[in-house]
Amino acid sequence: MKTFRGTYTVMITPFTAAGEVDVAALRAFVDWQIAEGIHGLIPLGSTGEFLSLDDDEKALVAEVVIGQAAGRVPVLIGTGAEDTREVVRLSRRAEKLGADGVMIIPPFYSTPTDDELVHHYKTVADAIALPIMVYNNPATANVDLKPQLVARIAEIDNCLYIKESTLEVTRVRDIIRLCGDRMTVFGGILGFESFVEGAQGWVAVASNVVPSEMARIFSLVADEGAIKEARELYLKYLPVIEFVGGQAYVAGSKALLGHMGLAVGGPRPPRLPLPAAQDAAALALVKSFGLAWRGASIAAA
Repeated sequence: MKTFRGTYTVMITPFTAAGEVDVAALRAFVDWQIAEGIHGLIPLGSTGEFLSLDDDEKALVAEVVIGQAAGRVPVLIGTGAEDTREVVRLSRRAEKLGADGVMIIPPFYSTPTDDELVHHYKTVADAIALPIMVYNNPATANVDLKPQLVARIAEIDNCLYIKESTLEVTRVRDIIRLCGDRMTVFGGILGFESFVEGAQGWVAVASNVVPSEMARIFSLVADEGAIKEARELYLKYLPVIEFVGGQAYVAGSKALLGHMGLAVGGPRPPRLPLPAAQDAAALALVKSFGLAWRGASIAAA
């Protein structure tokens, strides 16, 4: 198994003007992310609109990203679903396609009990040999994987990572304290703050737009101990991080990339493109930070 560490982009899914998955843009996006120094890629997360893709599209996105990355950085595939059997199926497919791991949010409607959650993750873990990144996001999953429950899940052999997406940064401290080296923490919403508490990674939305800078924040804290410099870089880019937070994380990321010069289409309904005022704010951010698409042309991708 590969070791996962650093800033990982939870990727947008580009769409063509006709609304189909844009394979050429997706390949170019993967190459750009890697060239910019991102440490890993996670397609088919919430930012990738996985709930708005059909099964064939999910397979296509996973295959394209894994193939285009070609082992240059780890690729974890989001395989969350409401039915444990479906999570097993999607995770086995990701393994067959060559994924390095899977990221699994809890079933997001049935509000499972702690025992049911442990059974869910163990069932999936027993079906694959890949490392699993457990994903705690109470706002979308309707259940909260608190540190004591995470410690139980960490007893499952290949549940080795967790994306902790609450605003309680002390969760990072407590998971490390309770789990030791059995569970490696990645920040979700909070990157810099999680690194300071000992997180070994960040599953970031903002790195869709500024991958090198988000990767650099991690390296400054975790590898160089340069917390003051990291904080300054973090605060500088906080307007971008905040812009793609909250409900606008998909539409906002796509708007910023569009204004940077990479056409990735809009989100699929029920999500809508940004309203005019927010889109103007996206353009202003792109101009103020001097953001520009520096990847290969799509025609050459």
